Amino acid sequence: MTNKITELFGVKYPIVQAGMIWNSGWRLASAASNAGALGLIGAGSMYPDVLREHIRRCKDATNQPFGVNVPMLYPNIEEIMNIIIEEGVKIVFTSAGNPKTWTSWLKEKGITVVHVVSSVKFALKAQDAGVDAVVAEGFEAGGHNGREETTTLTLIPMVKEHLKVPLIAAGGIATGQAMLAVMILGADAVQVGSRFVASIESSAHEGFKKVVVDAKDGDTQLTLKELAPVRLIKNKFFNDVQELYRKAPTVDELKLLLGRARAKRGMFEGDLEDGELEIGQIAGLIHEIKPAAQIIEDIITEFKLAQKQAQEIIV
Repeated sequence: MTNKITELFGVKYPIVQAGMIWNSGWRLASAASNAGALGLIGAGSMYPDVLREHIRRCKDATNQPFGVNVPMLYPNIEEIMNIIIEEGVKIVFTSAGNPKTWTSWLKEKGITVVHVVSSVKFALKAQDAGVDAVVAEGFEAGGHNGREETTTLTLIPMVKEHLKVPLIAAGGIATGQAMLAVMILGADAVQVGSRFVASIESSAHEGFKKVVVDAKDGDTQLTLKELAPVRLIKNKFFNDVQELYRKAPTVDELKLLLGRARAKRGMFEGDLEDGELEIGQIAGLIHEIKPAAQIIEDIITEFKLAQKQAQEIIV
Protein backbone atom coordinates (compact mmCIF):
# COMPACT_ATOMS: atom_id res chain seq x y z
CA MET A 1 0.00 0.00 0.00
CA THR A 2 1.67 3.19 -1.19
CA ASN A 3 0.36 6.73 -0.81
CA LYS A 4 1.38 10.17 0.48
CA ILE A 5 1.71 9.00 4.09
CA THR A 6 3.63 5.78 3.46
CA GLU A 7 6.05 7.79 1.33
CA LEU A 8 6.30 10.60 3.89
CA PHE A 9 7.20 8.24 6.75
CA GLY A 10 8.87 5.46 4.77
CA VAL A 11 6.51 2.76 6.09
CA LYS A 12 4.66 -0.15 4.51
CA TYR A 13 1.13 0.65 5.68
CA PRO A 14 -0.74 3.96 6.17
CA ILE A 15 -1.25 3.17 9.84
CA VAL A 16 0.11 5.14 12.80
CA GLN A 17 0.21 3.60 16.27
CA ALA A 18 -0.74 6.56 18.46
CA GLY A 19 1.67 7.91 21.05
CA MET A 20 -0.33 7.56 24.27
CA ILE A 21 0.65 8.40 27.81
CA TRP A 22 1.40 5.36 29.99
CA ASN A 23 0.61 2.99 27.13
CA SER A 24 3.12 3.40 24.32
CA GLY A 25 6.74 2.88 25.26
CA TRP A 26 9.54 1.48 23.14
CA ARG A 27 8.18 -2.08 23.11
CA LEU A 28 4.91 -1.08 21.45
CA ALA A 29 6.47 1.50 19.12
CA SER A 30 9.14 -0.90 17.86
CA ALA A 31 6.63 -3.75 17.45
CA ALA A 32 4.31 -1.52 15.42
CA SER A 33 7.17 -0.26 13.26
CA ASN A 34 8.52 -3.76 12.69
CA ALA A 35 5.05 -4.80 11.50
CA GLY A 36 4.90 -2.06 8.85
CA ALA A 37 3.09 0.76 10.65
CA LEU A 38 4.61 3.90 12.13
CA GLY A 39 5.22 3.33 15.84
CA LEU A 40 5.15 6.31 18.18
CA ILE A 41 6.64 6.63 21.66
CA GLY A 42 4.33 8.65 23.93
CA ALA A 43 6.56 11.25 25.58
CA GLY A 44 3.77 12.86 27.61
CA SER A 45 4.21 10.49 30.54
CA MET A 46 8.03 10.41 30.48
CA TYR A 47 10.68 12.43 32.24
CA PRO A 48 13.43 13.49 29.81
CA ASP A 49 15.90 10.79 30.89
CA VAL A 50 13.17 8.13 30.60
CA LEU A 51 12.31 9.33 27.09
CA ARG A 52 15.97 9.09 26.07
CA GLU A 53 16.10 5.50 27.30
CA HIS A 54 12.94 4.59 25.38
CA ILE A 55 14.27 6.15 22.18
CA ARG A 56 17.54 4.26 22.48
CA ARG A 57 15.81 0.96 23.18
CA CYS A 58 13.46 1.53 20.26
CA LYS A 59 16.43 2.14 17.95
CA ASP A 60 17.94 -1.14 19.14
CA ALA A 61 14.65 -3.01 18.60
CA THR A 62 13.81 -1.81 15.07
CA ASN A 63 15.53 -0.59 11.93
CA GLN A 64 12.24 0.83 10.67
CA PRO A 65 11.02 4.44 11.04
CA PHE A 66 9.45 5.43 14.34
CA GLY A 67 8.57 8.72 15.97
CA VAL A 68 7.79 10.48 19.23
CA ASN A 69 4.53 12.15 20.23
CA VAL A 70 5.06 15.30 22.29
CA PRO A 71 2.18 17.06 24.08
CA MET A 72 3.53 20.62 24.08
CA LEU A 73 1.83 21.71 27.29
CA TYR A 74 3.87 19.28 29.38
CA PRO A 75 6.87 20.52 31.42
CA ASN A 76 10.49 20.07 30.30
CA ILE A 77 9.44 20.63 26.68
CA GLU A 78 12.75 22.21 25.64
CA GLU A 79 14.78 19.38 27.15
CA ILE A 80 12.51 16.81 25.50
CA MET A 81 12.89 18.44 22.08
CA ASN A 82 16.68 18.59 22.45
CA ILE A 83 16.79 14.90 23.37
CA ILE A 84 14.77 14.07 20.26
CA ILE A 85 17.34 15.88 18.13
CA GLU A 86 20.33 14.42 19.98
CA GLU A 87 18.99 10.87 19.58
CA GLY A 88 18.33 11.27 15.86
CA VAL A 89 14.54 10.82 15.86
CA LYS A 90 13.25 11.86 12.44
CA ILE A 91 9.48 12.05 13.02
CA VAL A 92 7.67 14.09 15.69
CA PHE A 93 3.93 14.31 16.34
CA THR A 94 3.00 17.39 18.38
CA SER A 95 -0.26 17.93 20.23
CA ALA A 96 -1.91 20.01 22.95
CA GLY A 97 -0.39 23.32 21.98
CA ASN A 98 0.35 25.87 19.28
CA PRO A 99 2.09 24.22 16.29
CA LYS A 100 3.91 27.45 15.49
CA THR A 101 5.94 27.09 18.67
CA TRP A 102 8.12 24.18 17.53
CA THR A 103 7.35 23.28 13.90
CA SER A 104 9.89 25.57 12.21
CA TRP A 105 12.59 24.70 14.75
CA LEU A 106 12.05 20.97 14.22
CA LYS A 107 11.89 21.21 10.44
CA GLU A 108 15.15 23.18 10.37
CA LYS A 109 16.70 20.11 12.03
CA GLY A 110 15.36 17.83 9.28
CA ILE A 111 12.41 16.48 11.29
CA THR A 112 9.09 15.47 9.73
CA VAL A 113 6.41 17.21 11.82
CA VAL A 114 2.77 16.19 12.27
CA HIS A 115 0.28 18.02 14.49
CA VAL A 116 -2.87 16.62 16.11
CA VAL A 117 -6.06 18.72 15.92
CA SER A 118 -9.77 18.40 16.60
CA SER A 119 -11.22 21.04 14.25
CA VAL A 120 -10.91 22.60 10.81
CA LYS A 121 -9.71 25.84 12.41
CA PHE A 122 -6.75 24.23 14.12
CA ALA A 123 -5.98 22.02 11.10
CA LEU A 124 -5.51 25.16 9.01
CA LYS A 125 -3.36 26.75 11.74
CA ALA A 126 -1.17 23.65 11.73
CA GLN A 127 -0.89 23.78 7.95
CA ASP A 128 0.02 27.48 8.09
CA ALA A 129 2.71 26.63 10.66
CA GLY A 130 4.35 24.38 8.08
CA VAL A 131 3.59 20.87 9.31
CA ASP A 132 4.08 17.96 6.93
CA ALA A 133 0.75 16.32 7.81
CA VAL A 134 -2.20 16.72 10.17
CA VAL A 135 -3.96 14.22 12.43
CA ALA A 136 -7.65 15.10 12.76
CA GLU A 137 -9.03 13.35 15.84
CA GLY A 138 -12.74 12.91 16.42
CA PHE A 139 -14.75 13.13 19.61
CA GLU A 140 -14.86 9.33 19.94
CA ALA A 141 -11.20 9.19 20.88
CA GLY A 142 -9.92 8.25 24.32
CA GLY A 143 -7.95 10.53 26.60
CA HIS A 144 -7.96 14.29 26.11
CA ASN A 145 -10.30 15.56 23.43
CA GLY A 146 -11.11 18.78 21.64
CA ARG A 147 -13.84 21.01 22.98
CA GLU A 148 -15.74 21.01 19.68
CA GLU A 149 -17.11 17.48 20.18
CA THR A 150 -17.00 16.83 16.42
CA THR A 151 -17.14 13.13 15.53
CA THR A 152 -14.64 11.52 13.20
CA LEU A 153 -17.03 10.85 10.32
CA THR A 154 -17.96 14.54 10.16
CA LEU A 155 -14.54 15.96 11.04
CA ILE A 156 -12.54 14.17 8.34
CA PRO A 157 -14.44 15.41 5.26
CA MET A 158 -14.67 18.93 6.70
CA VAL A 159 -10.92 19.07 7.27
CA LYS A 160 -10.22 17.45 3.89
CA GLU A 161 -12.25 20.16 2.17
CA HIS A 162 -9.71 22.79 3.23
CA LEU A 163 -6.43 20.96 3.81
CA LYS A 164 -3.58 20.68 1.28
CA VAL A 165 -1.13 18.58 3.33
CA PRO A 166 -1.75 14.85 3.95
CA LEU A 167 -4.50 14.00 6.44
CA ILE A 168 -4.44 11.25 9.07
CA ALA A 169 -7.76 10.27 10.67
CA ALA A 170 -8.04 9.34 14.35
CA GLY A 171 -10.80 8.61 16.83
CA GLY A 172 -12.89 5.43 16.88
CA ILE A 173 -10.66 3.51 14.45
CA ALA A 174 -9.72 -0.05 15.38
CA THR A 175 -10.67 -2.09 12.31
CA GLY A 176 -9.94 -2.25 8.62
CA GLN A 177 -13.55 -1.34 7.89
CA ALA A 178 -13.15 1.93 9.80
CA MET A 179 -9.86 2.55 8.03
CA LEU A 180 -11.54 2.20 4.65
CA ALA A 181 -14.43 4.43 5.72
CA VAL A 182 -12.24 7.38 6.73
CA MET A 183 -10.01 6.97 3.69
CA ILE A 184 -13.07 7.15 1.45
CA LEU A 185 -13.94 10.36 3.30
CA GLY A 186 -10.55 11.82 2.42
CA ALA A 187 -7.96 10.58 4.91
CA ASP A 188 -4.59 9.38 3.65
CA ALA A 189 -3.95 7.22 6.73
CA VAL A 190 -5.26 6.33 10.17
CA GLN A 191 -3.92 6.79 13.67
CA VAL A 192 -4.99 3.98 15.98
CA GLY A 193 -4.81 4.38 19.75
CA SER A 194 -7.26 2.40 21.88
CA ARG A 195 -6.79 -0.84 19.92
CA PHE A 196 -3.06 -0.79 20.71
CA VAL A 197 -3.73 -0.22 24.42
CA ALA A 198 -5.01 -3.80 24.44
CA SER A 199 -1.83 -5.18 22.89
CA ILE A 200 0.74 -7.46 24.46
CA GLU A 201 3.47 -4.84 24.00
CA SER A 202 1.49 -1.96 25.49
CA SER A 203 2.94 -0.66 28.75
CA ALA A 204 -0.55 -0.38 30.22
CA HIS A 205 -1.26 -2.34 33.40
CA GLU A 206 -2.73 -5.77 32.70
CA GLY A 207 -5.74 -4.89 34.84
CA PHE A 208 -6.45 -1.86 32.68
CA LYS A 209 -6.11 -3.93 29.51
CA LYS A 210 -8.72 -6.34 30.87
CA VAL A 211 -11.09 -3.47 31.64
CA VAL A 212 -10.70 -2.31 28.04
CA VAL A 213 -11.55 -5.68 26.50
CA ASP A 214 -14.49 -6.06 28.90
CA ALA A 215 -15.90 -2.61 28.04
CA LYS A 216 -19.26 -2.30 26.32
CA ASP A 217 -20.87 0.53 24.39
CA GLY A 218 -21.72 3.38 26.74
CA ASP A 219 -18.97 2.51 29.23
CA THR A 220 -16.96 5.64 28.40
CA GLN A 221 -17.90 9.29 28.70
CA LEU A 222 -16.29 12.69 28.30
CA THR A 223 -15.92 14.69 31.51
CA LEU A 224 -13.91 17.44 33.24
CA LYS A 225 -14.56 19.84 30.36
CA GLU A 226 -13.77 22.83 32.59
CA LEU A 227 -10.19 21.58 32.95
CA ALA A 228 -9.34 19.60 29.81
CA PRO A 229 -12.03 17.35 28.28
CA VAL A 230 -11.11 13.72 28.80
CA ARG A 231 -12.87 10.48 27.85
CA LEU A 232 -12.82 7.93 30.65
CA ILE A 233 -14.17 4.50 31.46
CA LYS A 234 -16.81 4.85 34.14
CA ASN A 235 -15.38 3.74 37.50
CA LYS A 236 -15.40 5.01 41.08
CA PHE A 237 -13.32 8.09 40.21
CA PHE A 238 -15.62 8.92 37.31
CA ASN A 239 -18.64 8.56 39.61
CA ASP A 240 -16.95 10.80 42.19
CA VAL A 241 -16.58 13.46 39.51
CA GLN A 242 -20.24 13.16 38.56
CA GLU A 243 -21.25 13.43 42.21
CA LEU A 244 -19.19 16.60 42.58
CA TYR A 245 -20.86 18.08 39.51
CA ARG A 246 -24.22 17.86 41.29
CA LYS A 247 -22.89 20.53 43.66
CA ALA A 248 -21.92 22.95 40.85
CA PRO A 249 -18.20 22.83 41.70
CA THR A 250 -15.66 25.52 40.99
CA VAL A 251 -12.67 24.80 38.76
CA ASP A 252 -10.48 24.69 41.88
CA GLU A 253 -12.73 22.06 43.45
CA LEU A 254 -12.50 19.94 40.30
CA LYS A 255 -8.70 20.30 40.31
CA LEU A 256 -8.61 19.26 43.97
CA LEU A 257 -10.59 16.10 43.24
CA LEU A 258 -8.45 15.27 40.20
CA GLY A 259 -5.19 15.71 42.11
CA ARG A 260 -1.94 14.59 40.54
CA ALA A 261 -0.85 11.47 38.67
CA ARG A 262 -4.34 9.98 38.55
CA ALA A 263 -3.86 8.78 34.96
CA LYS A 264 -0.65 7.00 35.98
CA ARG A 265 -2.45 5.38 38.92
CA GLY A 266 -5.15 4.04 36.66
CA MET A 267 -3.54 3.04 33.38
CA PHE A 268 0.02 2.26 34.46
CA GLU A 269 -0.28 1.17 38.09
CA GLY A 270 -3.67 -0.55 37.79
CA ASP A 271 -5.78 1.35 40.33
CA LEU A 272 -9.03 0.52 38.57
CA GLU A 273 -11.25 2.27 41.12
CA ASP A 274 -9.60 5.62 41.85
CA GLY A 275 -7.40 6.02 38.77
CA GLU A 276 -8.17 7.71 35.46
CA LEU A 277 -8.90 5.05 32.84
CA GLU A 278 -8.59 6.83 29.50
CA ILE A 279 -9.89 4.94 26.47
CA GLY A 280 -12.00 5.59 23.37
CA GLN A 281 -15.57 4.61 22.61
CA ILE A 282 -14.24 1.91 20.29
CA ALA A 283 -13.27 -0.11 23.39
CA GLY A 284 -16.69 -1.75 23.06
CA LEU A 285 -15.40 -3.41 19.88
CA ILE A 286 -12.10 -4.62 21.38
CA HIS A 287 -12.44 -8.13 22.76
CA GLU A 288 -8.94 -9.57 22.92
CA ILE A 289 -5.38 -8.63 23.86
CA LYS A 290 -3.17 -9.34 20.84
CA PRO A 291 0.39 -8.73 19.67
CA ALA A 292 0.77 -5.40 17.86
CA ALA A 293 1.82 -7.20 14.68
CA GLN A 294 -1.39 -9.25 14.73
CA ILE A 295 -3.49 -6.11 15.23
CA ILE A 296 -1.89 -4.51 12.17
CA GLU A 297 -2.28 -7.68 10.10
CA ASP A 298 -5.96 -7.89 11.11
CA ILE A 299 -6.58 -4.27 10.13
CA ILE A 300 -5.01 -4.75 6.70
CA THR A 301 -6.91 -8.02 6.11
CA GLU A 302 -10.19 -6.37 7.13
CA PHE A 303 -9.42 -3.33 4.97
CA LYS A 304 -8.93 -5.45 1.84
CA LEU A 305 -12.07 -7.49 2.54
CA ALA A 306 -14.07 -4.29 3.11
CA GLN A 307 -12.82 -2.92 -0.21
CA LYS A 308 -14.07 -6.04 -1.99
CA GLN A 309 -17.42 -5.95 -0.19
CA ALA A 310 -17.88 -2.26 -1.02
CA GLN A 311 -17.31 -2.99 -4.70
CA GLU A 312 -19.90 -5.77 -4.60
CA ILE A 313 -22.44 -3.51 -2.90
CA ILE A 314 -21.98 -0.80 -5.50
CA VAL A 315 -22.36 -3.29 -8.36
